Amino acid sequence: MNPLSSAAPAVSTSLLDDFSLEMTGKDIPKLEEAAGLIPPGTRINVTFLGNEDLQMRLGAARAVKRLGFHPVPHISARRLGSQADFEQFLDGLRSDATGSDVFTVGGDPSRPEGPYEDSLALIESGLLSEYGVRHIGISGYPEGHPAIASDVLWSALREKNAAITAQGLEGSVITQFGFDVAPVLAWIERVRSEGITLPIRIGVPGPAGVRRLMSYATRFGVGTSATIAKKYGLSITNLMGTAGPDRFLRSLADGYDPGQHGEVKIHFYTFGGLKATSAWIAQFRKEAHA
Repeated sequence: MNPLSSAAPAVSTSLLDDFSLEMTGKDIPKLEEAAGLIPPGTRINVTFLGNEDLQMRLGAARAVKRLGFHPVPHISARRLGSQADFEQFLDGLRSDATGSDVFTVGGDPSRPEGPYEDSLALIESGLLSEYGVRHIGISGYPEGHPAIASDVLWSALREKNAAITAQGLEGSVITQFGFDVAPVLAWIERVRSEGITLPIRIGVPGPAGVRRLMSYATRFGVGTSATIAKKYGLSITNLMGTAGPDRFLRSLADGYDPGQHGEVKIHFYTFGGLKATSAWIAQFRKEAHA
């Protein structure tokens, strides 16, 4: 499938400039392999997973910086066993000069392992700014969350926005990925109507196998009806195939209005791997600017 069309330049010059990527603490070799395909200074988020430890997380952030990119370490509230654990991580990031920009998330555990129930608790602790954090990323859910009611999600977004603003910090929102542009744009319009002006990064899957994409979609409550799948380019009758985000990005570019939607960029979830995603983006941008 050729990802390019006459609409490709519009996607590249507006939404695909200053894109961000995501990696795990175990992905340092993969990042090194993909580094030549990624623009210098690109924001790379480093996840905070249960099967990783402090040194892996710190090491990954250091690798991002060493390779010329901008590290954005994740901090999972419910995975922190204590305030001491939180401060140890923040202190390590500060010592490595890799913690000015972080992404806060509640995390997968249904019950907190320590004193932090959610990402708002991390922000309101005051420890982030104390340890040199200047920019805080928070989550957005255009299609809702399978375990959290809609009104709770909206209340949390308002409260986190207010807490970031009250501390004089910068902030942004990264959304869960989806396959349908319509609910994404509608959600952004609702965000702006709430008076929230934070920049938004729309979560997009990098090119990956259909089976893997469908599996993640089921896990995160993302719509995958036959109509949506066809619109995105997924073949639900050929799970052995692959799919890229080209149709989604073109549709997003067609509907995106800076005056109405504010600052919007793209965040790639690298389900198919850092190199595959980075190569796809590099080729897309190269041909779009040709």
